[in-house]
Amino acid sequence: MSNALIESVKRYTDKQAGKESPFATAIKGLLVLRSDHEKHPAHLIMKPALCVVIQGAKWTLFGDRRYDYRAGQALVVSVEMPAFSKVVQASPAEPYLAVVIEFNLAIMREVMACLDTPPTPADHLGHGVFVTDFDGPLSDCVLRMVRLLDTPDAIPILAPMIMREICYWMLTGPHGNEVATVVLANSHVQKIVTAIHALRDQFTETIRIDDLAAIAQMSPSAFHRQFKALTSMTPLQYQKQLRLLEARHLMAAGTANAETAAYQVGYESASQFSREYSRMFGAPPRRDIETLKTATA
Repeated sequence: MSNALIESVKRYTDKQAGKESPFATAIKGLLVLRSDHEKHPAHLIMKPALCVVIQGAKWTLFGDRRYDYRAGQALVVSVEMPAFSKVVQASPAEPYLAVVIEFNLAIMREVMACLDTPPTPADHLGHGVFVTDFDGPLSDCVLRMVRLLDTPDAIPILAPMIMREICYWMLTGPHGNEVATVVLANSHVQKIVTAIHALRDQFTETIRIDDLAAIAQMSPSAFHRQFKALTSMTPLQYQKQLRLLEARHLMAAGTANAETAAYQVGYESASQFSREYSRMFGAPPRRDIETLKTATA
């Protein structure tokens, strides 16, 4: 990873004193991350994005599948999914630095349509995540995107152009077929993604696999198998993680206690909620929220 990119990202984060990572920027869909220390694992919902490590290292767990990536590599995520992530290499002298660029699918499709020989999406359903090396033209694009933050007036004009470049290099690079498959979504993948969106939008309600399978126009068994292939978790596991993450958010914001949060996210039993919460976050709701508030105070 170039020293120029490291210095640009570090300089930007140095200006964010008093704010907490991840840092939202003036460029829509661009986030900057920094950690001066190794962190405890964190639960989050990841959107379709390119997650570039500038310095340090991290791992992210989706269901039962773990991805390790470090400086010079990027995690490519194609579907909105709950995840479990940990910074494993960081120090005050060499902080963990990363840039997240959410995919603009409209621009991605425009660029693909302009290619003389566009990549062919794979005819099989792969995983919705992969790790790729990140260097050369892509690294230069990210450097220019970060530097653009110093000239806000230029952002509306130049940021979309840089995003087009990023899409071009991804589609024409060694993982072009994977990008075309998991990011642009061929018709087979798109059916699964449509069902995932339905599940995400109605995660507080009781779900039936048959209903989700009908949305994806598949048999229940095929849908269940291919949903797990794409997300590394079953539909019920996906829903459970969404519910528990939302409950944690409600309690951390002070808008609900454990019992109220449980019912708001769709649980019928407060005791079941407490058990599953403890399994996911490593402590009962009240103790976990106290720890979380102390850590962020």
